[in-house]
Amino acid sequence: MVNNITADQLADKIDADEQFTLIDVRPEDSFEAWHVRDAENVPYDPREGLSEAQLNEVNALADGRPVVAICGKGLTSTPFVFELDEHGYDDLSVVSGGMEEWSKRYEVVPIETASDDLVVRQVQRRAKGCLGYIVGSKQAEEAVVVDATRQTDQFKVAAQNAGLSITRVLDTHVHADHISGGRALADEVGVPYHLGEAARQRGVEYDYQPLLDGEVVTVGDVEIEALHTPGHTSEMMNYLVDGELLLTGDTLFVDSVGRTELQFGEDDASRGAELLYDSLHETILDLPDATTVLPGHLTVTSDGRYENGSPGKPLEARLGDLRRDLDYLGLDRDAFVERLSEDAPEKPPNYETVIAINTGKETVDDEGEATELELGPNNCAA
Repeated sequence: MVNNITADQLADKIDADEQFTLIDVRPEDSFEAWHVRDAENVPYDPREGLSEAQLNEVNALADGRPVVAICGKGLTSTPFVFELDEHGYDDLSVVSGGMEEWSKRYEVVPIETASDDLVVRQVQRRAKGCLGYIVGSKQAEEAVVVDATRQTDQFKVAAQNAGLSITRVLDTHVHADHISGGRALADEVGVPYHLGEAARQRGVEYDYQPLLDGEVVTVGDVEIEALHTPGHTSEMMNYLVDGELLLTGDTLFVDSVGRTELQFGEDDASRGAELLYDSLHETILDLPDATTVLPGHLTVTSDGRYENGSPGKPLEARLGDLRRDLDYLGLDRDAFVERLSEDAPEKPPNYETVIAINTGKETVDDEGEATELELGPNNCAA
């Protein structure tokens, strides 16, 4: 029997530690670049069919367990499981929409705060490790959204479920790994959209309301202070919420710091690294150790694992702990600049096109094309 399951149902199976075999039938290079946790690769071409060697491989991998198949869009995995059905398999499932739908899986996680009035939700995009935020006032029943991704409904529903209406939308910076949903969300709900003032220097071509360094945005009695923290990008802003929580975008992560050459280029990565060092040591590390750091990304490996934390759990760190444990923060200026300039990881796929879209220089209207541009985990950390 062949069943169709959603990406959400696949996530539920994984999180519940159900016993099944997940087989990814995409080509080996696509699989190696990015796949779901614990998936096994059996490349399959419907035109050639399932070979005896492949069938033996599936038999060994499945070992009597149910089989779930996944591909890029659900088109190749379907004939694959029907062939298995013909060979006597009786518990088969296909992930509808494949890796495209997996890339849109979200969890909404409450963040504990010291204030009874302050409401914070961390919106986790599971496959890419993108983190957005709902920051609001329970008393005012209003919220701002920070770093919305392209699936804007996720943020509308998260705010609504928290009893809040969205009054502003903020981005920390011009993103390089995913298409921002900030402008679209602001337009959809009819509220202002904000970037840091320096975004205009990057050639941003659409209208936005600029935020100055030190400017304060309020939601009820909740205060959100904009802090200019260039380095990962020249216009990067961090947002300090009620002096308690710091939304760091791609400046500081729980396991690393932001890379600098995506905007500044290989030849001028050291300039970005110098800016980032100053932002860390003259702005962020001046804050109290008790400050909770809420980053813009978490690290998702190519095999779909969270390097720090678990899906559906808060991804955060105490600033004092990062000050003590994160080796980047213990380097002197020269060593920090050298490491960031000479040891850059692989760039996010399609990052130049994604930046062009996020600055308004290019547009993408086709859902399939947008999904293709975003496929794969983020690579914005050094």
